[in-house]
Amino acid sequence: MQVIYLDNAATTWPKPPRVKEMMAEVIDQYAANPGRGGHALAMKASKTLFRTRMQVSRLFGIKNPNDLFFYLNATQALNQAIKGFLKAGDHVITSSIEHNSVRRPLEYLRREKQVEISYVQPREDQLFYAEDFAKAIRPDTKLIVTSHASNLTGLILPIAEIGAVARANGIAFLVDVSQTAGILPINVETMGIDMLAFPGHKGLYGPQGTGGLYVRAEIELDPLIHGGTGSQSEAVDQPTTRPDRFESGTVNTVGLAGLLAGVEFVMEKGVENIQRHDWGLAKKTLQLLQEIPGVEVYGPDLSVERVGVVACNVSGADASEVSFILDQQYGIATRAGYHCTPLGHETAGTINQGAVRVSFGVFNTEQDVEQFVKAMREIAAAFHS
Repeated sequence: MQVIYLDNAATTWPKPPRVKEMMAEVIDQYAANPGRGGHALAMKASKTLFRTRMQVSRLFGIKNPNDLFFYLNATQALNQAIKGFLKAGDHVITSSIEHNSVRRPLEYLRREKQVEISYVQPREDQLFYAEDFAKAIRPDTKLIVTSHASNLTGLILPIAEIGAVARANGIAFLVDVSQTAGILPINVETMGIDMLAFPGHKGLYGPQGTGGLYVRAEIELDPLIHGGTGSQSEAVDQPTTRPDRFESGTVNTVGLAGLLAGVEFVMEKGVENIQRHDWGLAKKTLQLLQEIPGVEVYGPDLSVERVGVVACNVSGADASEVSFILDQQYGIATRAGYHCTPLGHETAGTINQGAVRVSFGVFNTEQDVEQFVKAMREIAAAFHS
């Protein structure tokens, strides 16, 4: 049975062929340690790392590539940003749809350092407004952190407007672009983003084990990890120069070479074209699912553009069972459950049941949508016969 892969919000698959080729090239030709030697192979590895840093910076409008630090995933990047920035007693504002990679570090700091948290809710139209973030600001507010888009419903938050609120009030602004990097246009300067955390394995079409964090030059963070950086090795303390200060240990050169190929693929395709493609498939899915008796979809009105993520349920059926049937009987890969965002499920009203999530990438087609909807129609009919 041919697999129809609809779990791109978790990780995109398949990858562009050049990703594998670039990774194999590093393994075969120069898999030395970048920044840890002056020999030719180490220098070539360093150049690949630098090219990746440059291309990711271009994609996000980052002026100085040295303000971009590589990590294994967005979760590590978010932990570095949140725990490295907030101090005891600080106040932080976030949204009610955050992934656990934002919520759990914040709640940890609430317990350990008495950091206070305000969760902003959407309005009745299920949308978020910058004014509501502004209303939550207090004299001790030091940080606003929010996702660019929900990994449950695909809802896009008004990042530029929230960034303007943060900048006007002298508050640092951290954005989790796990669902939008490579899918929506992002510019840290025009959007007022001070820190940006991204994964390499989703919309950037790189391999797993890649991601990073941008931190504006004026923002000071305490490093979470201390150790060898290949620079200032004689010093007792961590280097102050970027990116070395935040990249202790050997980086994933092979994976970051794959990320370079993924980012170049995205740039060749064009982010706006990817956005149009993914939303087109999601919108068609939402429209067709709404016509099936017994199927419920979640999120704002169809007139509101989202990323390519759709959450749904068959009434009377367990979400995990539906996802299992889709996989075993139809060869359709989806994700069911709580998607590491219990906050998002509380907001969507699905905390007691979870949801089936389908998410699209550039290699999906309208035929994939039609096959999925046909399967859901048959599953719903079976549960309501």
